[in-house]
Parts: sequence; C-alpha cells; structure tokens
Amino acid sequence: MTESSPPFSNSEPHSAPGLQLLLFVDQRTLALERTGEVIEYLNQLQAQEDFHLEIVDVHDRPYLAEHFKLIATPALVKTYPPPRHILAGSSLIRQLEDCWPKWQESLILRDGAGRTLDEDFVSDSFAQSVQLMQLADEMFRLRQENEALKDQLSFKDRMITVLAHDLRNPLTAAAIAIETLETQWSETKAKHRLQPATLSRLLHQAQIQIQNIDRMITNLLEASRGRLDSLQIQPKRLNLRDLCLEILEDVAASLRQKSLDLATDIPADIPDVHADADQIRQVFMNLLDNAVKYTPFKGQITVTVLHRTTQKVQVSICDNGPGIPLEKQATIFEDSVRLERDVNKEGYGIGLALCRRIIRAHYGQIWVDSSTKEGSCFNFTLPVYR
Repeated sequence: MTESSPPFSNSEPHSAPGLQLLLFVDQRTLALERTGEVIEYLNQLQAQEDFHLEIVDVHDRPYLAEHFKLIATPALVKTYPPPRHILAGSSLIRQLEDCWPKWQESLILRDGAGRTLDEDFVSDSFAQSVQLMQLADEMFRLRQENEALKDQLSFKDRMITVLAHDLRNPLTAAAIAIETLETQWSETKAKHRLQPATLSRLLHQAQIQIQNIDRMITNLLEASRGRLDSLQIQPKRLNLRDLCLEILEDVAASLRQKSLDLATDIPADIPDVHADADQIRQVFMNLLDNAVKYTPFKGQITVTVLHRTTQKVQVSICDNGPGIPLEKQATIFEDSVRLERDVNKEGYGIGLALCRRIIRAHYGQIWVDSSTKEGSCFNFTLPVYR
C-alpha cells in the first residue's frame, strides 16, 4: 500500500490491477482521528490483500473532491473495479468491513472474465482526468486574478480622470484667493494697508479649498487601499461632542456661502465612544460635504447625537435637499455608485463607500433615511467607551 503517490502508479500497464482506492481527508481534529483509524485498518489488510491506496487532502486538491461529488470527509472511494463506490461518515470502518469481501469478489470475477482495452489503460485515463481538473482549477483561479487586476486598473484610471477634473475647481478657487492677496498687497504697499477683514476672508477661502483638496485625495487613497487590504483603525476613548463641535466650526464657512441654517442637538452628557478620531472625522466631513452640496440655498442642515442604547451612540446628519430614490438607497454605499443627478457635480462616488468601511471597522452601522420630498438623513452608530 502506498500513500501520496499518483493514482495507480504502482500498476504495470498490462498486469491485472488490484483494488484502487482514494482516501479523502481534511485537517479537522475529529476527521484526523477517524482517518487514522481507517489507515490502521487498511494496514492490517495490507499483508493479506493487494490494493493501491492514495491519500488526498481536500484542501490541497479540491478539484478531486468536486469530481467525485463528495460532501463529507473522511471518505473512501473505490475507483477500480467499476462501478465506483463511495464510503463516508462516522461508521467508515464498519462500512469497509461489509464492502471489502464484495470488492474482492468483483475483482476476482473481473480478472477471470478478462480485461478490456479500457481497463488496460485505466491508470492513464484517470491520471489525464486529474491533470485536466488541475488545469481547469488553475485556469479558473487565473481568470479570477485577471478580473481583479482589470478591475483595479479600471478603478485607478477612473479615479485619475475624475480626480483631475474635480481638483480643478478647488485649486482654481485657492489660486484666485492667493493671487488676489498678492495683487492687492503689491498695489497697496505704498498707499494703504490691506483691510484685515479682506485679508482674513481671502486666507480663509484659500484654507477651505486646500482642505477640500486634501479630503478628496484622502478619500481616493483610502478607497484604493480598501480594494487591497482591510482598513486599519486605532480606536481610543473619544469625546464625540467635542469632535462634533470642532468639525462644525470647520464647515461654518461652507454653510455661510449658501446661507444654510444649521440646527444641532448635541447633549452635553453624551458618553465617550471607542473610536479612531481621524477616521470618524473623515466620516463626518464626507457626510457634511454631501449635506452642504445637496441642500438648496437658504436650506437647513441638522446634526443630532443620541445616546441610543447603553452600548451605542447614534449620529444623524440630515438635510432638506432632493432626497434619494428608494430603489437607490440600498446601493449608494457601494464603490463608485453615483446617481443620475450627480453627473455634473463634483465627486467620484467613493465617499459613502469609505464611510461604510470606516463605520463597519468600528462595529457600527450606517444607513440612510430619505424621501424625495423631505431630504435625506444619514445615520451611523459607534460603540460607547467602557
């Protein structure tokens, strides 16, 4: 009896083959115990009977398990003489004791009746089948890798194109602000100093646009990394109220540009959360940017923080914009999904996908409640710090 050798490798092409057996195993503890019992039983038979055994690990050669349509391991397959016979289950040895005499009898009857041409080359036929299955399995794996690479290349090409387009607006705005500062400063040196209010407004405009550019690049890099590995977060104790107020101060200029009204409900007794401050800031900024983008002139944005349960804090960012169609609400958190209304707007459809990755990494949930008449409300939860 041989183990881990090619099927039928010890059979001469024109000698009468003995029983040909395949023992399918896996690495589970219970399965290994049963496998050991079966091998021990077959070792006892080896001195009396002539047969060939190959042990097949289903992890290393899954295509063979699929070929024999196995649903459990360990399993013993008699491949010769035909017909094929499969034994499996917890009573494998008892089944083997019952079947072994019948297998031997069928082998003797077949040898006595003479061997056909097909039986002469049964080894070669099986070996060729194994090779074909291996090739098919490898081709399937290579096709999957090829599709993944094509998807990554296509994603990067789209992002480069869209990023080049979207960066132009904030870059132009920042450049105009800086150029205006430079021009006014050079022209007023000899006459009068630049008004402090004008100087502050121009500097703030340049700063806001640079922050927009930074967020766009961060979104792109995070989304690109998200296709290759898992998101790495460093959660710590975080005062969510302080973070919210800080972020709202940062977006105040954007709200003023559209004369938007900001309503907040952020209680002072909101418990701290266990979260990565930088990542949660990114979620806030993405959702607030969307709210500002879609809220009409002189509209309203509402930010609410609620101690929803003893374990979770919920944040809600709502607007009174055009809302999201019901049939689209299940897909807007997927990569590169954009609604028809957004074709001519800035953005590239990865901000919400990045938000979902971040919140899920914090073991939270994110969802949207929306109506095309009342606007949208994006909600997410974070774990309370314990």
